[in-house]
Amino acid sequence: MDLQRRNNVQVRGNGPCTLFFSHGFGCDQSMWRFVLPHFEQRWRTVSYDLVGAGASDLSAYERSKYDTLSGYADDLNQLIDHYAQGPVVLIGHSVSAMIGVLADRQRSGGIAAQVMIGPSPCYIDDNDGYVGGFKEADIQSLLDTLDSNYLGWSSTMAPVIMGAPGEPELSEELTNSFCRTDPDIARQFARVTFLSDNRNDVQGLQTPTLIVQSSDDLIAPLAVGQYLHQHMPNSQLALVPNIGHCPHMSAPSACTEAIDAFLHEQLGQHGRR
Repeated sequence: MDLQRRNNVQVRGNGPCTLFFSHGFGCDQSMWRFVLPHFEQRWRTVSYDLVGAGASDLSAYERSKYDTLSGYADDLNQLIDHYAQGPVVLIGHSVSAMIGVLADRQRSGGIAAQVMIGPSPCYIDDNDGYVGGFKEADIQSLLDTLDSNYLGWSSTMAPVIMGAPGEPELSEELTNSFCRTDPDIARQFARVTFLSDNRNDVQGLQTPTLIVQSSDDLIAPLAVGQYLHQHMPNSQLALVPNIGHCPHMSAPSACTEAIDAFLHEQLGQHGRR
């Protein structure tokens, strides 16, 4: 199997540890461009497109395989086996944070650390007090709109997801990214993303984890970051002053500063500048 072609894998930098960068729904690996050069100075970095996104091989997309996040986690572990050198750190945005959790569970101690940017184990509130940020009817309405008018949904949702009111060009970029995605693949991935419940998977996860949370995020509100921090015993919660769900794009310096401090702590001398 040609993994480089399947996931449009890009390897940069050199160092004793490997950082894997995995993007969120509707995006591709170009969304890491504001932070990747910083980490390439000291680490081996691997960025890639989820199958169905960006410049991935669309012929590799199998509806049955990618009907759960586990299919994407399987891909990630294949990439780790092929490209990793030294300890592995997963850096996942949004849904890719949960893909990283599933990959970590499959690997049983093989992941040195995780960085989750805007993660959510479950987007839907429940009657037991969990706050995911959305009512079930809200999510269903969102998915129904996506089914009936994908391009309209994209132009409406991208500015909400991106936030960054002072940088409208970022919202436009995300809109264009959504619109480049095959609508049928996007519809399936949206359902998998917004209907997944990974609370049992994050419960008690021992891997050292940094949760990077925007101070104002409609997609993953602060209560979600606090929930994860409470249920993962070796986690840290870093609050980044930012409006929107993509702080690695709209507040990249604050993100790299938080990640640097975490890597220095977790990787010892490997994390020194």
